[in-house]
Amino acid sequence: MKEKSRLSLGLIILAVTLLISIVGWGAGLYIDWIWFKALNYQQVFVTILVSQIGLRTLVGLFMFALLLINLMLTRNSVVKAIESAKAFRPFQQDDDNVITINQTPFPDWREQITPQRLTWVFVAVSAILAFLYSSSVAGDWITILNYFNQTSFGTTDPVFNKDISFYFFSLPFWHIVFGILASAILLNVVLVALVYLVTDTARGGLTKIFRFPSARYHLSVLAALFFVLKSWGYLLNQYDLLFSSSGVVYGAGYTDIHASLLAYKVLMVLSILTALIIIANIFMKRFRITVYAIVGLLVTSIVLGTVYPSVIQKFVVLPNEFNREAPYIANNIKFSQQAYNLDKIDQKDFPAGRTLQSQDIQENKNTIDNIRLWDWQPLQQTYSQLQEMRLYYEFKNIDIDRYQINGEYRQIMLATREMNQEQLPEQAQTWINQRLKYTHGYGVAMSPVNEVSGEGLPHFFLKDIPPVASTNIKVARPEIYYGESNDGYVIVNTKTEEFDYPKGDGNAYSKYEGNGGVKVNSIFRKLLIAITLADYKLLLTSDITNDSQVLMYRNIKDRIPKIAPFLSYDSDPYPVINKQGEIYWMWDAYTISDMYPYAEPFDNQGHNYIRNSVKVAMNAYNGSVNFYIADVEDPLIKTYAKIFPGMFKSLSEMPEDLREHIRYPEDLFLVQSRMYTLYHMTDPQVFYNREDKWTLPTEKVGNEEKPMEPYYVITVLPGEKTPEYMLIIPFNPQNKKNMISWLAARSDGENYGKMLVYEFPKQELVYGPMQIEARIDQDTTISQQLSLWDQRGSNVIRGNLVVIPIKDSLIYVEPLYLQSEQSKMPELRRVIVAAGDKIVMEPTLELAIQRIYGEDAIQNVSPPQQGTDPGIDQPDIQQQTSQKTVKELASEANRIYDDAQAKLKVGDWAGYGQSINQLKDILSQLEERSVTQ
Repeated sequence: MKEKSRLSLGLIILAVTLLISIVGWGAGLYIDWIWFKALNYQQVFVTILVSQIGLRTLVGLFMFALLLINLMLTRNSVVKAIESAKAFRPFQQDDDNVITINQTPFPDWREQITPQRLTWVFVAVSAILAFLYSSSVAGDWITILNYFNQTSFGTTDPVFNKDISFYFFSLPFWHIVFGILASAILLNVVLVALVYLVTDTARGGLTKIFRFPSARYHLSVLAALFFVLKSWGYLLNQYDLLFSSSGVVYGAGYTDIHASLLAYKVLMVLSILTALIIIANIFMKRFRITVYAIVGLLVTSIVLGTVYPSVIQKFVVLPNEFNREAPYIANNIKFSQQAYNLDKIDQKDFPAGRTLQSQDIQENKNTIDNIRLWDWQPLQQTYSQLQEMRLYYEFKNIDIDRYQINGEYRQIMLATREMNQEQLPEQAQTWINQRLKYTHGYGVAMSPVNEVSGEGLPHFFLKDIPPVASTNIKVARPEIYYGESNDGYVIVNTKTEEFDYPKGDGNAYSKYEGNGGVKVNSIFRKLLIAITLADYKLLLTSDITNDSQVLMYRNIKDRIPKIAPFLSYDSDPYPVINKQGEIYWMWDAYTISDMYPYAEPFDNQGHNYIRNSVKVAMNAYNGSVNFYIADVEDPLIKTYAKIFPGMFKSLSEMPEDLREHIRYPEDLFLVQSRMYTLYHMTDPQVFYNREDKWTLPTEKVGNEEKPMEPYYVITVLPGEKTPEYMLIIPFNPQNKKNMISWLAARSDGENYGKMLVYEFPKQELVYGPMQIEARIDQDTTISQQLSLWDQRGSNVIRGNLVVIPIKDSLIYVEPLYLQSEQSKMPELRRVIVAAGDKIVMEPTLELAIQRIYGEDAIQNVSPPQQGTDPGIDQPDIQQQTSQKTVKELASEANRIYDDAQAKLKVGDWAGYGQSINQLKDILSQLEERSVTQ
């Protein structure tokens, strides 16, 4: 009774667990459907769901049928064995010579087996194994859909002359089919052999599986099928040679083509012969022949697959490696360039040694005005101190972009002020506050990349709460419900007022006006949402109404991949303010693959193809998401567009005020740059010897030498007339620190996506970034001032060195920041500029350029504020305020006022008083000018 009770309890627990799992899965599925529908991507949801369920069902039914058929083929043998066992009973003789059947206190397990029960056991085992196996192929749905919707590349491989689409779409599909069939046969072999083994044991035999004809026939047929399938596997393995990494370059080499390929062809034939021998042996009944055939195939595979290629590599290839491998090196160069679009890079010469004149600087004023002086790391700390306003606000990241600011093309840095509920006071971290009240961030901080106040702080174009704009860029919808925050879901339009922003001694409140959430318009849906989110408090609160919405997946890195999991994404989404004052998030998406023949992989996962095929735009207020095709030539995105009709829009459909802010993505550019260090060499001999290999440069950040990162600039390319926004990076020759070339990716208008490399004459010395860093360290004036600075309770932070091309020359700019040991707010205090043999350090970029190119290079340069930088000598450049115009005085007054407010916010009362005194002097001069005029 106790055993039956335990069994019943176990079944009840199992049933309850299964029921809870099914309910949870169903609730999550339904809420996902509502969520996708709210975003108008219900067709995507249906396609993915049907594909996953359909694939699992198809594979599960196939596996179930195959398992059940094979198990049922063993049924008669099992039944006969059990019947034979029942007829046999051990006998014993007592003292009176009476013979009786030996009885045991426990029933024989063989007594419990009947044909009907055996059938149901086979059905159950087949169903369980099929269900478990089907879950392993659920993630292959996109491969299946790709196969049936594939798009031609228009390029063939050099070995098998197949279109590249075969390797992207067909070969992965056939590998999946092969894997399913091979594992199915092996599973059946193991299961059937186990049944025959148990059957033989039940007969009281010696556990010899092949002693009975039924077992021998059955397993022989399965073995023959396996070797037929193995022959097909060798055929597929031939194509995999194009992704070999064993040769001098990635892809099939001499040994692969002349040894491994031959081995696969021979093994393919031998596998078929082995299968025929196994079938013939069913009638010949010579088991040894089968063993010899299998062993022979195994030995041949070792000899041809391992020994023979090693011999060819050692005695044929290595003694004359380049001549043997030259055609395959050429294939690797050609296809690697295609895979990364390196073959489309326009190569140009860049003269070295030319010295810019004052007039050249004047003609390129837009470039000078957009040289980035602020690095995102120190600027993020400064933003945090000046503009976060409250503990619960946080700038997750500092991004860079460009805007038309009051009619000028300006490069700016900006950050969104997002909510961080973890920074709420501990007593305020209640469920109501986290889910219903503190629902969103608020506003944007924006500053130009090159403007600095007299106190070394950024000059804000957008600041404060509510947003205050000093330019034509304004924010009309500052609420940020969707972004980079990890606060989880929130519920809006409830009876609880939503906190909007701090206002004086109180707070301002708002009501959500968007419609991108899951509406809680019934008790049933409320229950399902609570189950999905695993939050029972949803059921207990009385603040939720029929108009309430649950905003889910609010982090952009959760939200967009939820819709399009088949794309890869850039590491840095960035905010954009459109002309209506709405905040959008822009995110670059990639199509990647590891199936481009002969192409060198760019990561540890073996991916060797990448395209920035999609631009994603997400509204920060209502969470709407749009996908725009940026690379119409990419066959992968064409295939995805076939699979998900209507999901992707043309880039021309993107609103113009957003399209103006698309940029060449840094992650893609870095991949291409790394590959180009090697694959700019097109001659196989030069490539083989690595005669002209380049490297990415390093720079000094802080006190450490680190790899130089690509950076955005606004400049005029040689031969062009208008300034452009582009991403650039220099290159060094291998094992040297001088600069050999620089690569640029353009981002504006019709030139978007075009890449150019400018190469320097190899006989000329062009300083590389680390050589400039060494010159900075060796400059006695600069090093003395830096040492003096470090001794006064402050830390000197060396910013990123940027190399700016202007006409046919280069200038190098590195900012220096001062950070007090008591403060976390770095201040930009010095700018180092190097050009040619000159290197100077001044409080401002304009003054440094004047030192190098003369005072005529830049007009109307304001002097540094006296007394703001104690202990450091000011430059000998005088320009009295009495010589300034009224407009210049007004501009300076506005700047000093901003400095005073910044100091007030961080509690710098002494600095605040000093700024007020300076402001008073400026206002007095303005008053005098107004009287005299």
